[in-house]
Order: sequence, then structure tokens, then C-alpha cells
Amino acid sequence: MENRSRRSSARSKADLSTSLRRAWYHLRLSVRDPTRVPTWDAIVLTAASPEQAELYNWQLKRAKRMGRIAPSTITLAVPDPHGQRIGSGAATLHAIFALANHFQQLTLTDSPAQRTATLFLHLLKAQIMDFHTCHLLNYSKKHILLLHAGGDSKRVPWANPMGKVFLPLSYMAADDPDGPVPLLFDHILAIASCARQAFQNEGGIFIMTGDVLPCFDAFSMVLPEDTASIVTVPITLDVSSNHGVIVASKSGSSNDKCSVFLVENLLQKPSIENLVDHQAILDDGRTLLDTGIIAVKGKTWVDLVMLACSSQPMISGLLQSKKEATWVPAKHEWLKTRPLGGELVTALGKRKIFSYCAYDLLFLHFGTSTEVLDHLNGTDSGLVGRRHLCSIPATTVSDIAASAIIISSTLAPGVSIGEESLVYDSSISTNFQIGSQSIVVGINVPKIQTENSFRFMLPDRHCLWEVPLLGRTDRVLVYCGLHDNPKISLSKDGTFCGKPWKKVLSDLGTHDADLWGARESTDKCLWNAKLFPVVSYSKMLQLATWLMGLSNQEDETLLHLWKRSERISLEELHRSIDFSKMWLGSTNHQADLAAGVVAACLKFGLLGRNLSQLCQEILQKEGTGIEICKEFLSLCPNLQAQNPQILPKSRAHQVHLDLLRACNDEQMAAEMEHKVWTAVADETALAVRYGFKAISSHGNFEQSFHLRKVKVELPVRVDFVGGWSDTPPWSLERSGCVLNMAITLGGSLPVGTIIETTKSTGLSINDDAGNELFINNISSIAPPFDSNDPFRLVKSALFVTDAINEKFFQSTGLQIKTWANVPRGSGLGTSSILSAAVVKALLQITDGDDSNENVTRLVLVLEQVMGTGGGWQDQVGGLYPGIKFTSSFPGIPLRLQVNPLLASPQLVKELQQRLLVVFTGQVRLAHQVLHKVVIRYLQRDNLLVSSIRRLVELAKIGREALMNCDIDELGDVMLEAWRLHQELDPYCSNEFVDKLFAFSDPYCHGYKLVGAGGGGFALMLAKTAQSAEKFRQLITENSDFDVKVYDWEIFLGR
Repeated sequence: MENRSRRSSARSKADLSTSLRRAWYHLRLSVRDPTRVPTWDAIVLTAASPEQAELYNWQLKRAKRMGRIAPSTITLAVPDPHGQRIGSGAATLHAIFALANHFQQLTLTDSPAQRTATLFLHLLKAQIMDFHTCHLLNYSKKHILLLHAGGDSKRVPWANPMGKVFLPLSYMAADDPDGPVPLLFDHILAIASCARQAFQNEGGIFIMTGDVLPCFDAFSMVLPEDTASIVTVPITLDVSSNHGVIVASKSGSSNDKCSVFLVENLLQKPSIENLVDHQAILDDGRTLLDTGIIAVKGKTWVDLVMLACSSQPMISGLLQSKKEATWVPAKHEWLKTRPLGGELVTALGKRKIFSYCAYDLLFLHFGTSTEVLDHLNGTDSGLVGRRHLCSIPATTVSDIAASAIIISSTLAPGVSIGEESLVYDSSISTNFQIGSQSIVVGINVPKIQTENSFRFMLPDRHCLWEVPLLGRTDRVLVYCGLHDNPKISLSKDGTFCGKPWKKVLSDLGTHDADLWGARESTDKCLWNAKLFPVVSYSKMLQLATWLMGLSNQEDETLLHLWKRSERISLEELHRSIDFSKMWLGSTNHQADLAAGVVAACLKFGLLGRNLSQLCQEILQKEGTGIEICKEFLSLCPNLQAQNPQILPKSRAHQVHLDLLRACNDEQMAAEMEHKVWTAVADETALAVRYGFKAISSHGNFEQSFHLRKVKVELPVRVDFVGGWSDTPPWSLERSGCVLNMAITLGGSLPVGTIIETTKSTGLSINDDAGNELFINNISSIAPPFDSNDPFRLVKSALFVTDAINEKFFQSTGLQIKTWANVPRGSGLGTSSILSAAVVKALLQITDGDDSNENVTRLVLVLEQVMGTGGGWQDQVGGLYPGIKFTSSFPGIPLRLQVNPLLASPQLVKELQQRLLVVFTGQVRLAHQVLHKVVIRYLQRDNLLVSSIRRLVELAKIGREALMNCDIDELGDVMLEAWRLHQELDPYCSNEFVDKLFAFSDPYCHGYKLVGAGGGGFALMLAKTAQSAEKFRQLITENSDFDVKVYDWEIFLGR
């Protein structure tokens, strides 16, 4: 037990960029491979009304389509009963109950025979329990993410229509410029995905709020068993006065990252006196903030499910208290006096709640419009994408500040936008001026012709948005000051557009009765002021200018127009939004933007955008999406006519393929896919200055027979970092860097070939697997080769070296023997290195150019001929001894620069002591991974491109680490490289490998699978030589891991 003073010491906060990037990486991994990286069984959002719930369900479907939520995850939006606010406690119980009913309906309708058997087993286990109870117990094993996203968003009124949880938050938008702009909801999902591991296989619920982005290391969170935990963070007292505060016990457990203490009390927006009285102030003068994040697991989760599904009167009673109060003994007496509080204490009071204090947690609250802009323009503004999927006029015909954030919007010439403003999901015509630090959302300004050339101006620090009205064709423009609080009444100096209400009424020449009727003064506020006229668009703009004080406010014409108009308040608007029309309009707007990008790309560009991704947005356009894609398809012949040195054929074919698939023409798509791979092979051959009809690469081999025998033995390679940057078509178009090392296994060179001439004509081939083949007709060796042919590697080598010479074979034969004394699918580059050995031996026996540089290039072509693909790093790793940092430079020919690292004896010794080469026993096939990665590159998948770019940077960092004998930094490089490999393809790992690496964590500083991944060998860099010995002993003795640790040495040449 440790005193809580330890947890109050100052600690640095999480780096927002690092936290979000790691969270997004984990989210993508869990969505792509949920069987390996567990994700949520269900994601539930609470909503203020059935109409808002319908909008949220559309957003949840969008999130699934965009890869934010796994296909297997059940999603549900649950409105508060009767559209009335019932408090977070009752809303939680109601959501759990609604989800239980949803699960039950799915159980009854999905696979009846299977479900019957499953339920029968549950009945057997329960014995005396009824069907309903069994269903609830099964439900309580689920892992649920619950987001409280209802409410009216009074302090962020422009986000009221969309729901505050779905407001735009363009952090890291530049990572995926052709994807939809990230929303606050998307970032919350990313953080929550890391918290899933804290539940492991124990059922539970993770509750978050929709207006907070909590950035912290949720991946390392460890929660007490069978209880509830509330996530807290130390904050200053001035902040605590606007939030909830947790009072924790004096002792508990803690470490450098977090502390866990029993909760003794809860305080809501406490004063300093309250904090002192309840001993809530920590030793450093701070207190614990209630972040609104609650994790409930095990038996406490079972109790909560049972209560939610058996106590509907509690929900209908509109319980206003926080549910966590039930788990705090200090609140029991207070709670018993509340409606149905006694039932709560009886049902849940025996459980406890703990404070999980995350020292590094960044609490990003989006509770006001000011906070939204502060988070977009503050210290982490470098993360913010300021232009995303938008159409912006040239700088000579518009005035748009560089710091303005323009996302999912179309701007006409003549528009001006001030500094640090946000424009989202809008289409704005000319003669429109937006001031600095303003927010414009959902505006669709038509081209308005007026006699006086009217120019609309939105002042600095204002908000403007547009809302479609339910059951009508009208839309209403709404506006207010950035700092206006719609909840503050006229009597308490409430404001509109930054001015006190009394001045507003005086300036406009109107009275409070025009806005509020006969309401009491204390009830009169911006929220219920009937302020916004429903008239034609041009008149709404003129009246908005007048109401904001920008035009002649003594203009009786505008005053009479405003008074005669039908007007609506924010409160009425909250109940009158046509969510269906709003969603449809936004979807069509996004599709039109995507179509504009594709059209420009096809007509003017070099196809550098991800057209496959953009077409998915276009297809969402109601009715006409597929027709638009068919129009684009008709432009593809023009692409084929472009200069291949400017636009590679492989890219042009891939665009054609993507459009065919968007148009559902799978037959033509299959034919086009074949053209894609043929183009990649041809481009690779051209890049190494090799044509299949080239002059023979061997020299003047004597026709008179004499016996010749060549033996080539090579090491295998292990790669530290940089793989994939060596692979065509990347390496043909962009620079690549790889850091790898040649090694022997068990004291010998494991890969080799013997080629010798024979008196008898014909070709004899045999390998170490016992396969044998004799070919009498040499001319039959020609691509394409059967993928199941065990000798296609040797045949391809004969083909690319032009050793298939009929004159040569008229009087002479060849016998070729190959071997590779490493497990199949090792990831050590065996196939490419064996290809290099055969090519080198063939060139030697035919007096050809057997230089390592020439062999490397020929193997690159050979792998295209074989149909396996592949890059240059494997053959470089085997042909050149020692540790190498190799760079490639695109062009014709492809240039390689192999830089041997002059390893000191100290470095060699430390590497050989600390680096473990472990065969996992998992078989992998590189070409399966390679196929997916190459396709994503040809599609210009931006996440993949940025990942490979980072691998290139890491190769340079790793080289410096090795040259400085900084082995620990090399371990960091290996870890990040392994994460990036999983970003490229989640299936490059599996549960066994994950378990192996988790087991190694206490002993290893870094680890990764070699090569493309998927199995084979692992590199594991121990923290010390002693750690390496300890881990080697433990892993060998552990029956859970059927692995083999190989003895190895750096091959420094002969």
C-alpha cells in the first residue's frame, strides 16, 4: 500500500500526436483482424430523441463502411424514453436494457438451429434458471462501448443538429487526404479500442462521454477485478469548479503511469470550501477530475445488467443521479432519499468503485465553441488538416487565411475567410466574407442576384449554421457569437452576438416581448428567444446582417420584415430538425466533392489520388452515384494513351480496375487485374535494362565439351527495417532504403546450388526435397510457369539469364542441384537468395556477368517472371556480406547503392549476444502479403504510402544507431517497424506471434518478424546478454511455444 501523495507528483502529459497515432493504429488493426486484436462486441450511443438516434445510426453505418468499426460489431443508437432527458445514470440503464433486447432479437433470428443448441447449453449450465436469466448471463459476457451523446449541446449550438460527438476534428486528416474528415467520434473510437484489452475475456462495459477526447495510454490500463473504475486525472482547482471531482482514499497502489485508489466521495462543481471539507485536495494542491469514463467489469457488470433488465420503473422514474454514486458508501444515505434510490443501493451498493488515475491523460473537452477552436488552433495545431476534400478558388480571386480550416466544403471566387476560422460541410457562393475565429457549418449559399450587390459578412468570433426544418422545404440560418452562452438569461447579462441583450434590443428598436412573449425575466435567454426568421435565403442573409449589427439597425423595413416573419428559437429548432434531409444533403455534398476531385484527377492530373476510396464516397450519392462512376470509366482510354514515362501503365490499369469495380463489372475487372500485374513485371524488366528478347548474357562459351562445375553457397538475411521500400513498383517510382544483415545458421551457409555440365544433352534438375526433373526439349522452358511447379525458380533463372541456348544444348547438357537448409516460409529471403545463387552459378558456367549488381537486378526480373513479385533486399542481403545499408534510386536503370557498415568487434559481439533468431513454426507465404500491399500502393492508399516512407526514415535512423553502437535505439526502430508492417497488412502477424512477443516483453527491447511477416523467423533483441540467455532458457522450456532458437553468426565473407 502506498500513500496517495505519490500520485500527485508532477508528470508530463501524453503527447497528443503519439497517443492518437498509436490509438488509430490499434483501431485499424482491431477492425481488420478482430479475431487477433479483440474489439467491442457492441457500440451503443445514447441520443436525445428517436430522430437523433436515426441520424446516429446512419453515422454508425458510415463508420463501419469507412473501417472505423469492425463488421462483426453490433451498433445501436438508443434515444431517451419519450425524448426526455433522464440523466446519465438512467440513460445508461436504459441503453443496457435496449441493447439486451437487441441482442435477444438477433439471437432469435440468426441461425435457429445453432442458437437453439447454444441456448440449450446455457440452460444446462444454469439448471434452474429461466430462458430470460440465461440470456442475460450470456449478454453479461459481452464487451460494450457506451457513448453518452444525447443532450441539446447548448454551449456548442452549431453542433446541435449533427450531435456534438460527430463534430469535425481534423487531427491527422493529412494522413488520409482522400478519406472523409475525421470526427470527434472517430478519435474517441480509436482511444476506446486500446481500452478493450483491459477487460480481456471478462465481460464489461466502457462508458465515455461524447464531448471529451481523453488521450492517454489506455493500452496499458489494468483494472481491478469484478468492480467499477472511474478514470481520473489530477487537475488544478480552477478547472475543477466546472467539473466533477473524485475524492479517493488515502492509500492504494501506484506506479509511474497510474494509481488505483478506492473512491470515497463524489463532488459536483465544488467550491474551494467543499474541496477542503471533503479532503479532496492532493498534496500538490490539485484534485482529481472525474473524466466521465467508467469501466465496469466482472460481477459488477453482471449486477448492472440484471438491474437494467429487471427495473424498468427505475428508468421510467427519470432517475437524475449519477449511477456511480450507488457504488460510493458516502452517497448511500443521500441516495436513499432520491426517487428509487433505495432500490439502487440494494441492487448495486455492495460493490465498490475505484479511481484509476492516469497521470498522463490529456483531457480535451469540447463543451463550448471556444474550446473547439482552441483545440484546433492550439499547441497541437500541427496535427490539424487545414484543407481536406475541398474546392478552393485561386489565391488571386479569393482571400483565405492560411490558418483557416476548410474541410468538406466548396468555395466560389470572391470569398474571404479570416484567420483560425472553421468552415465545414458547406457550399458558399461569391460575395461572402467570414471573419477570424469564426465557425461556419452546413451552409449552402445559392448564387443570389441582388440589385445592390449585397455582400454578406460574418463578423469575427461568430458562428453560422443552417438547418433543414422537419416537414417543410424551408431551411433556416442560425447564428450567434462564439462566446455566447445560450443558457444565461437576460437578467444575468446574457449575450447575443457578443452584446448584452439590453443593448441588442435597444439597437434593433424592439422589445423582449417580441422574443420571449410573457416569459419571466429569469427564463429569457438565447436558447428560447424566437429570433431566427424563416424566409427566403436572400432575406435571411439580409436579416442576419441586421440582427448581428452590421447594417443600418434603424432600417424600419428590416425591422417590420423581421417582426412579420415566422421565427424560431434554438429550443424549437432542436425539436424541428429534419435529420433525414440533413444527412442526405451532407452525403450528396460529400459525393459531389469526391466526384470533382476524381474528374480533375482524370482530366488534368497524374492519378496521384486514391480513386478507389473516392469512388466509395461517390457511390453514396442517392440514385446517381454509379452513373457518375460510369462516366469516369469512359475516360480510361485516354489514360492508356499517356506517356508511360509520365504515367506508368500499372497505375493507369489500376485506376481502370478500380472504376470497373465501382461499376460492379467484375468480369472486365478480372481481365484488367491481369494487365496490372503484367504491367508491373514489364516496368520492372525495363527498369533493370532487361528485355526478354535481349542479347544473350553469357559470353563466348566454347562449343567443344569439357566438364565444368560451379558451386555457389550463400547466407540468409535478416532485415532490421526498410523492407517494402525495395519492392516494385515502389522502388521503380520512389527511393528506398533497407538495413539488413547476412548471417549463417548453425555455422554453415544454408542456401546453395551446384551446376555442372554433362556429356549427354538435356537438362536435369533436382532439389533437397527429393524432386527430380529431366527436360530434353529446352525450348519448352518459357513463361508463364505453373505456380505449383517445384522447379519454376530454376526455369525462371534459365530464362532471365538467357542460358536456354539451343546451340549450347546441342552438344552439352546441364545438371542443376539446389538446396535451402532452412524451414519453408522462413522469411529469411530464402527464395530470392536461392534465385541469386542459381543465377550467379549459371552466369559463371556460361562466362556471363556474375557481379553482385547484375545478379541482384536479374533476380528482381526473375521474381516478376515467376509471378511472386518481390524486391531487391533479399538478394542484396544474401549476396553482400555483413551489415548493409542499401539505397535504391528510381530510374532507367534502377540504381542500387550498397553501403557496408564497418561493424566494430564490440558491435558484432553485442549483437551476437543480444539478438535472438527464433523460428516461430508458423508457415507464411510472402507473395500473399505482397499482393495486397502492391495493390494498395497502386491505388495510392495514403496510409500505406506514409507507412513505407516512415520505414525508409527508420532505416536511416537504424543505420546511425548501429554505427553509434546504440543497440537499444535499434530495438526501438525494430518495434516501430513491426507496428508499421502490421499497418501495411494486419495478417502479417497472428495470435501465436502476438503471444510470443508479449511473453518476450520483460526481456526484450525490440522484436519483429523478418521479411514480409505472417510467420517464419522472428528477430528478438534482448535488453542485455543476460536477458537473452534467460529468455532463451524460458522459451525453450515453455510448452506453450513450440519454437526453435537458432545459433547464428554475422557472415563477413570469405
